[in-house]
Amino acid sequence: MPAITQTASKNNHIAQHAILVKRLAYHMKAKLPPSVEMDDLVQAGMIGLLDAVNRYEETNGAQFETYAVQRIRGAMLDELRSNDWMPRTARQNMRKIEVAISALQQRLGRAPRETEIAAHLKMTLAEYQLMLCEGGGHQLLYYEDFHEGGGHSNFLDRNHMDTSSDPLQCMIDHGFKGAVIDAIRRLPKREKQMMGLYYEQEMNLKEIGVVMGVSESRVCQLHGQSVARIRAMLRTQTWVADF
Repeated sequence: MPAITQTASKNNHIAQHAILVKRLAYHMKAKLPPSVEMDDLVQAGMIGLLDAVNRYEETNGAQFETYAVQRIRGAMLDELRSNDWMPRTARQNMRKIEVAISALQQRLGRAPRETEIAAHLKMTLAEYQLMLCEGGGHQLLYYEDFHEGGGHSNFLDRNHMDTSSDPLQCMIDHGFKGAVIDAIRRLPKREKQMMGLYYEQEMNLKEIGVVMGVSESRVCQLHGQSVARIRAMLRTQTWVADF
């Protein structure tokens, strides 16, 4: 194929599938923290689309859109990974807290108290609270939640919408959102109040501290613990969409 024709064909692919990038970005953004910018996802996705156009060969037997989706989503995940600033040790510590909360929740049949979580982790309450502060950037969802790990699909993979947006996938997606709402409702009263002020009222930690009558660092601890509780609950649930 002449170079001019090839260039025109590539430009045509990019123009036709730019909307696909935005659609994937919107689907992914719905599962990510507010700190993730839509423009960053779209920009990364366009790089993935360009890569797909340059690499795609019609003789490989795959439809271009199917091939492009993989490249676009992969580019977006790479972008999320490159901006994931939380230290690995802090992330590992927060995972330990999630596991402890999950184990205690199942054993006690209720939300475990801070002292119980600290005891389960074999540390003092002060050490546990310091761990929560060090994990201050802990979020509900991370880029790795889009991947399978250890041979088991994890919770976001089981409930992430694909590009087809068919009714079944929409129901699954709705079930995920419902599970998050249910998990927040099941938080201890004080943590539920804090989450409402943070995510619904969009107050910062200092403002929340004033409302709740506690220090800013204490709000940070409560936020980290709340997120760990929610993640622990989501990991042990299988969601069914409401009919």
